[in-house]
Amino acid sequence: MSTDTFALPDGIHELPAGKLAAVVTYLEMFARPAPRDVAAPEGVAFVPQPDPSPEFYRALYRRIGEDWLWFSRMYLDDAALSAIITHEDVDLYTMRKDGVDLGMLELDFRDPENTELAFFGLHSDLIGTGAGRYLMEQALTLAFERPIKRLFVHTCTLDSPQAVGFYIRSGFVPYGRAIEIMDDPRIGGPLPESAAGHIPLIK
Repeated sequence: MSTDTFALPDGIHELPAGKLAAVVTYLEMFARPAPRDVAAPEGVAFVPQPDPSPEFYRALYRRIGEDWLWFSRMYLDDAALSAIITHEDVDLYTMRKDGVDLGMLELDFRDPENTELAFFGLHSDLIGTGAGRYLMEQALTLAFERPIKRLFVHTCTLDSPQAVGFYIRSGFVPYGRAIEIMDDPRIGGPLPESAAGHIPLIK
């Protein structure tokens, strides 16, 4: 990312009430790292979702991402969301325990030059069980089974503070940062005010 057009000066910049800001980190890899022998946690199944409905997807997305203020897909109507999640080059998988989907992996192959690890996350019930390492191994295997050139992902400071380190340990290399400013999705948006209690709600 070029710094030639960077216009935001150094210093602290106040945000209006109702706005959030996050530092986005972009990471990439160009070859599959050496596979790790990681088993799925006991009682957890890795399940392909070849034809998800908007209702199923939104419930999954919210279950996994509400604690981290995932919101972008929540603003899409049924037609726009279905166009993405049922596309032949977008693959969705879940991790299921006791009949409930508690993890999600979404790979986007629509750009043949740049494959995106679009969404990757676990419900708190699976964190600390080894499910994340297992899910990443599945992601890398599935991505590099195809003749891709580059796999990339981005995360931000609204996500788990462990995310960047996890991606680096998984073989991704950071290559850029950005500042994202957005409306707080808990104020007149798709998420309840109770979401992400660790992030202050300022109206």
